[in-house]
Formats: sequence, structure tokens, C-alpha cells
Amino acid sequence: MKEVAVGALREAVEGMHHCKASYRGSERVQEVFEGKLVWEGDVAVFDLSKHPTAAVCYAWSSPVEGSDRRRFFAVLHVGPVKSARDAVRASIVETYRQETGGRE
Repeated sequence: MKEVAVGALREAVEGMHHCKASYRGSERVQEVFEGKLVWEGDVAVFDLSKHPTAAVCYAWSSPVEGSDRRRFFAVLHVGPVKSARDAVRASIVETYRQETGGRE
């Protein structure tokens, strides 16, 4: 899978959350559900400056199926999100809810 540059992820974080972001590093995440690999990739970790509720944000991108475009994710370190892996899990759950209209 083609990864995007850290600068593009930083721009996504700053644009989505309206604050300055400084790259801290990356973490490799593999998310498995019912024995199947659901997502795998690098998650960039950013320190945030002057954000009202979070000091850290996790960011990555995924290809848009049938397109050359990518979808950017920028999940704040708040509430139940305490790690890059938590951020990926939260985005998977939210995407599933959106695709199913909230039906389980």
C-alpha cells in the first residue's frame, strides 16, 4: 500500500482540527477482527498546539476504492482513544456505522 508523506498528514490534521501539529513519530498498527486482517499501516502521531480538548492526534490515510484519491483520518487522543490502535479501531467502527446507517 502506498503511504503518503508526513507533511500531507500534518496538513490534514491542521485542516480538520484547526490547530498547529508537530510530527512526533509513527506507529505500525495491525487490526484483526474475527481472525481476519481488517487494516494495516503506519499511523503518524502529532503533538497539537492550542487545540481546546486534545494534545495529541493520530493520522493516516487509506485509498478510496476505485480511485486514485485517498481518504485522510485524523483522530484526537480524547475519551476512549488512548493510542494509535484505539484511533484506528474508532475509525473502523465509525465507518461501519456510516455504511450501515447505524444498523448492527
